[in-house]
Amino acid sequence: MNYLPGIFTYSLEKALLQFWYGIILITFIANPVVAQSPWTRLAQKPSTLGLDGGYLSLDAGVFNLKLVKSSQTVAGLQPKGIKDFDFVPGDSLKVRSSDGLYHLGDINLRLRQENNGAWKNYSTASRRMQIKALPVKGNVLAAADLSATLPADIPLQVNRSWEMQNGKLVLKFELKNKTDKNVEIGALGIPMIFDNILEGRTLEQTHAKNVFYDPYIGNDAGYLQVTRLSGQTPSLIVAPVGKTPLEAYNPLNDDRTPRGIAFEGFYEWMVHSKAYAENEWKNAEQWNTPTSISLKPGQIRTYALEFILSGPAQETERTLIENKRPVAISVPGYVLPLDVDAKLFLHYGKKIKSIRSVPGNALIVKPLPATKSGWKSYSVKGGVWGRAKLSVIYEDGLEQTINYKMISPETEVIASYGNFLTTKQWFDQPNDLFKRSPAAITYDYEKQQQVTQDNRAWIAGLSDEGGAGSWLGAIMKQLVLPEKAEIDKLQKFVDTVMFGQIQLKTGPQKYGVKKSLFFYEPDSLPKNTYTTDINFKVWSAWPKKEADNLGRSYNYPHVAAAHWLMYRLARNYKGLVAQTTWKQHLIDAAQTGMAMVNIAPHYAQFGQMEGTVFYLILTDLKNEGLAEQARELETAMKKRADHWRSLAYPFGSEMPWDSTGQEEVYVWSNYFGYNDKAKVTLDAILAYMPVVPHWAYNGNARRYWDFLYGGKLQRVERMIHHYGSALNAIPVLMDYRKNPDNFYLLRAGYGGLLGAIANITKDGFAPAAFHAYPSTLKNDGITGDYGSGFFGYAINTATYVLEHPEFGWLAFGGNLKKQGDEVQVQITTAAKSAVYIAPIGLWIALDAGKIESLSYRVSNGEVRLKLQKADQFTPSAVIRISQPAQQHSNAGNYQVKNVNAKERGASIISLSTSERTEIIIKK
Repeated sequence: MNYLPGIFTYSLEKALLQFWYGIILITFIANPVVAQSPWTRLAQKPSTLGLDGGYLSLDAGVFNLKLVKSSQTVAGLQPKGIKDFDFVPGDSLKVRSSDGLYHLGDINLRLRQENNGAWKNYSTASRRMQIKALPVKGNVLAAADLSATLPADIPLQVNRSWEMQNGKLVLKFELKNKTDKNVEIGALGIPMIFDNILEGRTLEQTHAKNVFYDPYIGNDAGYLQVTRLSGQTPSLIVAPVGKTPLEAYNPLNDDRTPRGIAFEGFYEWMVHSKAYAENEWKNAEQWNTPTSISLKPGQIRTYALEFILSGPAQETERTLIENKRPVAISVPGYVLPLDVDAKLFLHYGKKIKSIRSVPGNALIVKPLPATKSGWKSYSVKGGVWGRAKLSVIYEDGLEQTINYKMISPETEVIASYGNFLTTKQWFDQPNDLFKRSPAAITYDYEKQQQVTQDNRAWIAGLSDEGGAGSWLGAIMKQLVLPEKAEIDKLQKFVDTVMFGQIQLKTGPQKYGVKKSLFFYEPDSLPKNTYTTDINFKVWSAWPKKEADNLGRSYNYPHVAAAHWLMYRLARNYKGLVAQTTWKQHLIDAAQTGMAMVNIAPHYAQFGQMEGTVFYLILTDLKNEGLAEQARELETAMKKRADHWRSLAYPFGSEMPWDSTGQEEVYVWSNYFGYNDKAKVTLDAILAYMPVVPHWAYNGNARRYWDFLYGGKLQRVERMIHHYGSALNAIPVLMDYRKNPDNFYLLRAGYGGLLGAIANITKDGFAPAAFHAYPSTLKNDGITGDYGSGFFGYAINTATYVLEHPEFGWLAFGGNLKKQGDEVQVQITTAAKSAVYIAPIGLWIALDAGKIESLSYRVSNGEVRLKLQKADQFTPSAVIRISQPAQQHSNAGNYQVKNVNAKERGASIISLSTSERTEIIIKK
């Protein structure tokens, strides 16, 4: 039985047996035997939109606008000159033409009259009736009285028009109080319906035809950014006209379009939200202050949005400035460690009347001199831990809100994370029937207890992202801040549970990785093994045979990363791990990669989350002179990269569309010189990884289904800094190091990098992600698959130093001062192990040792590093330098001076036990 068309065509049996993710769960079907797909059932609903009445085809400047004549909602919004592309879901218009389905041009209201405390909902989409067209003149393309498609008792007269204003298409609503009493508008939402329905399309078709859209929930300065999946032009900006703030961003979950992997859902632009904040959202702290407005009898209020055609995502801010919209840029971003000195740059044609922190002590803002082109500049310092925002009021009354998240200094964040994993999450029950002890296991923060059973077997089974996430995070934490007591625990886990239980240690399928150690098989285990308060009668409660399956390639990088990290600790430190074992750890890491392609070849054809680890393993094999193992691994990886090179969009996965394969696809395409495919990959990443003045969305690579598989609150929902943020930051920052003049890449990548640790609580709990729904706006309750994101943070954390042509000298991951010819930077990252100096394209990375500070002399390009003193485990620093931006005009052949030895392609520097060691790097 075929379940979904196009790229989503799988037999239900295969979905149940092979696709552990289970397409069945995605579409929320409780019974595994179904007669029809939800799309088929939707198509059978009576069509009420009035499609038989024909369409209006209108010239709307840069767009061809097509309206359904009966409703004057949008049937097509096509940019001129782009063949076969439409911003709205015109292809699914017929199947989505019944009552209750939203279209661009609809409006939702929640109203009450004076002396009546009950809110009442009104929507143009609830019960479709033919609207009354109004006469048009001047720049008005179409206009209508919407009374017929709204309930008869609505106290407002609602007219809508499509107009051209200053050459741009505008959607305008005019609301008039038609009663003799005041009417309060407690909620006003304008549905934003664009074509993010991937259903029934191939990957090539989705990248050509579909869009994703992201909000800047910034009140009057807010906007929506609509980008094509390919990242190619054009993109679309939806911006306010007049007083139409983007106060909140609400999911339209009452729309019956089937949501799941193939469709995230639609959202509405909320102008007013007080009525929701008092009810459905009362337990959540909103991004902006919820508002309402009262209309007196006969009073009219107008709301409008304009549609601006733009280039790729990187040109969004330039387009906003050209259209006289406010723009904000914060360095290093909007996740702000409390020890970091940030800068904020604002561009708008009106003077700033005031800047206020909410809460008042959360952000300390001080003015700095304006830039040469007139950007207003400010220093910003975090005052207290937690969420906060800046409210910027301009002289024309426009309010811009900029949302920050303050976190502890990175060193404290990472230390608390490691401690939490190896104490509260440490599962130590030697008699465990599932042989999971000892290990860092999934944790429920709301219950303050370990998750030892779940009907998603992997969650309690120490494999897959949702189960391996905790131990993977605990191990990768040691790359950033090695801690002997934690490593001793993890060594025992690696030697007994991971390599021997999760991963086969012997036999013909040695190095194969199981899908789960936990399984549901009550007849084969003692009575009362399983708790009675969990429903195990679901597909995801695997029996042992399925849990033992070795065929899911995505499980292999987690294990490979652990072997690789043990190699790094043994090789580069003294006494953390037995130094004689380094070679075997590295070989085990490489063999895990080979096992992935040999034992799990089906999914190994796709890019893997954390697949960068195989590149790191290959690099170390070459550095160690293990030529045979390096040749074997490189050949296997090249075969995969060659396959990707043959595809237009090589981002397939076990899911129809995904945002995790791109990481490894980019890394290997870049390594093998497949620059065309690396660019296609990067363009796609930038399309779903926005740069906006809001910590939750800035650098947040799109993912919307993994709460089902790795979360406690299970629903399809835009996830805030799921592991995709940090994993996608790997290729973005790698590409920035090749192209240091592209400031946008640094901002996007660093947003994803710090986004990875933004949700860690003060005591070290790291959730699967943060919930974006305005009814929730909080961390998920369990750790889930967070560890994959921490892998991305751990291998990618670094300090970046650059001179921006407008904003001057800047540092990401450090506090910068310039004195004469010298730029000085105090490092603030936790690892303190990597620095990129953009003016000379120089990448400095330490395998051991820590950089306390650096100085860069502008006149001659000389770099001086001050390294922290030696400690018990770190007698020497291991320094590697490279110049990925070799084409840069200031690049030269840089070398490390005062080297004690050269080894494995690195410079070995003996560290002093009494004072900081200074290292000079110059041409």
